[in-house]
Amino acid sequence: MGRSFLKPVSLAAAWLLAAVLLAGCGDKATSAAHTEAPGGLEVTELRYQGSVGAVTFPELAEDLGYLAPLKLKFIGTTISGPQDIQAVVTGDTDFGGAFNGAIVKLIAAKAPITPVISYYGVDDNTWSGYYVLDDSPIQSAKDLIGKKIAVNTLGAHHEFVIKEYLRREGLTEAENEQVTLVVVPPVTGEQTLRASQVDVATLGGVLRDKALERGGIRPLFTDKDLFGVFSAGSYVLTNKFIQDNPQATRKFVEATAKAIEWARTTPPDEVRARYTKIIKERGRKEDDSSIKYWKSTGVAGTGGLIAPEEFETWVNWLVQDGTIGEGEVDGSRIYTNEFNPYRDGGELADDNGKN
Repeated sequence: MGRSFLKPVSLAAAWLLAAVLLAGCGDKATSAAHTEAPGGLEVTELRYQGSVGAVTFPELAEDLGYLAPLKLKFIGTTISGPQDIQAVVTGDTDFGGAFNGAIVKLIAAKAPITPVISYYGVDDNTWSGYYVLDDSPIQSAKDLIGKKIAVNTLGAHHEFVIKEYLRREGLTEAENEQVTLVVVPPVTGEQTLRASQVDVATLGGVLRDKALERGGIRPLFTDKDLFGVFSAGSYVLTNKFIQDNPQATRKFVEATAKAIEWARTTPPDEVRARYTKIIKERGRKEDDSSIKYWKSTGVAGTGGLIAPEEFETWVNWLVQDGTIGEGEVDGSRIYTNEFNPYRDGGELADDNGKN
């Protein structure tokens, strides 16, 4: 693809490799609080990064009481999946989540991590669109030549989707080089578009619906148009954490899986009310107005179960793109459903089981 894609991706790959090398310098003493933990668990808390004005499934699990006696320790916010999983590799956090394609790239860089549960994706109510102003002359992929597209980060979900759109629409390499991605925080993507600082803005979930309510924008394409319904991202743990803390790992995955199913089966009004309560009670001085637009989990598999194609698709894509070599990563073997209680036909399970 074009330089305006490949150069940032190369830099991202270098950063991923640096994260792996840093992880090899030694385990951080604070890698989860090891004490005489209750309930047969090896640790008492899990460090993580959150999102402004949003509630993650582990946070929901803690609020619902599913995670106890484990506790979460918030260390800051992130808007980037690649950064979030890099923090896991370097030992700054105990779990993090990212787009599955970004996880594949990090594993290809020899990062010792394993995806354990899906946490976001695309369904009929939850998806991302690539929006232009109503009066924009942009009507097709060809019209993106020489234009700027706002994304939350490079080397993740939205870059993959944009690349796939351009590929399917038949743009040449020279034409792709003239499409530029601009990193913009998701909460300011709409404002950036309306101010004509970019030509296209990536908008998803509640931010998309909030923008659509104000009007004046239209989608050029969506990730659902291209890929249908699928889980797009997973939480990862380091292999060492899983080996040293199998019971805490199981508790984390089980609690998160139950929280996903609670959100999936509970009336949306109740979910929104719970999310609003959580945001107000945690006292981070956040705007919770976007919560009223929440519609669904977006997670395809029951309880966040990971399907083989949710990694194999991106392995094949990265091989085709020349980012990784043929056979370098086996998408069917880099994740595990072992700790997920819903792995047996979508029903709660009591025994172990692997993907």
